[in-house]
Amino acid sequence: MKVVIAAVSAPMHMNGVSRHAANLARALLQTSVVSKVHFVAGIWQKEMFRQACELNDPRLHMHFVDLMDANLSRLVWYYRELPHVAAQLEADVVHFAYPAPMQSAAYRCATVLSLHDLYPFDIPENFGRLSRPFTQALMRRCVKRVDAVACVSEATQTRLEKLFPAQARKTVTIPNVVERDRSIRMDRFAAIPDDRTFFLCVAQHRANKNVPLAIRIFGRILRKRMIPCSSQLVVVGIEGPDSRAIQAEISELRLAANVLLLSGLSDAELQWCYRHCRLLLAPSKIEGFGLPIGEALLAGCPVVCSDIPAFREVGGDRCHYVRWGEGLLQEYENAIRAVLESPRPNPVSLPDFSLRTIGNKYVSLYETLACSGVSEFWYATATRT
Repeated sequence: MKVVIAAVSAPMHMNGVSRHAANLARALLQTSVVSKVHFVAGIWQKEMFRQACELNDPRLHMHFVDLMDANLSRLVWYYRELPHVAAQLEADVVHFAYPAPMQSAAYRCATVLSLHDLYPFDIPENFGRLSRPFTQALMRRCVKRVDAVACVSEATQTRLEKLFPAQARKTVTIPNVVERDRSIRMDRFAAIPDDRTFFLCVAQHRANKNVPLAIRIFGRILRKRMIPCSSQLVVVGIEGPDSRAIQAEISELRLAANVLLLSGLSDAELQWCYRHCRLLLAPSKIEGFGLPIGEALLAGCPVVCSDIPAFREVGGDRCHYVRWGEGLLQEYENAIRAVLESPRPNPVSLPDFSLRTIGNKYVSLYETLACSGVSEFWYATATRT
């Protein structure tokens, strides 16, 4: 089976979609059914993906297209050029790493979409006023035209089926890979002194991540001297629509010396943060998947997070959850106090999110599409428990 993974996107630094695409390639190569994985990304993403995939498997073929790093050129490439690429590579499956323009009639193979969330509809403020209707239309058309939609969580699948009930038959949940650190362990991370107490928040600067709330929670804990006055909140994530609000919160609370905003970390640097932080703070309003939750648990890092379905799917009963409602700051304070007064937990294992498990699920999906001739997709209803 030959699989083309279409991962051409804007970021030059790793984000959730990029990490998903790299892990998808690595997961598929854990199986014996896949004979070739053609990984297609932008030339500006070359170094990032070569490090992320980190494989010497001869079945992996990396292709980097030379485009202007602009939205329009990438959209045109997906619509006009990707079908030709798939034909030239004799693909059995084309897997879209995220919603993109497609003309279904141009493909002679199965097409699969990884759907991470429904943010264009649920968190429209993440998108500009002009691009919002276009982004919604793009997602709507891609979901309709692909042969199968692989949702990264039950929460995402449930939301998809509510918004697009006509497409429910071709949806299935296959979670993201969550794995232990593969990189060489770092003894020090220069950005954070070894003796510094710090909380970690792994989040892009987007409204649903609620980074300003994380800053308010941290400021409250700091003022009450529950942690040393030199403690820091380290926010790891690329800038976005919420960057201005984040800076305003830092300024209003006078926390410039205590809040550190970082982006573009290597896997080794991020894993160092998980291992050395006092806790992971994740007060998101809505998420498609809880990757930082899983990564923290694998590293033995305590987690204080919002009580939302996507986090529950990954964290189970291992996290300190805070429900939305009155007294939110006090509830976060109580949860953090419980963590600070408890011994650090041991690292856990998450076999349901392993490379091999996820790779086998995708191969099963691909084979079902091939056997059914993709004329009628029944995988989700036949296998859902």
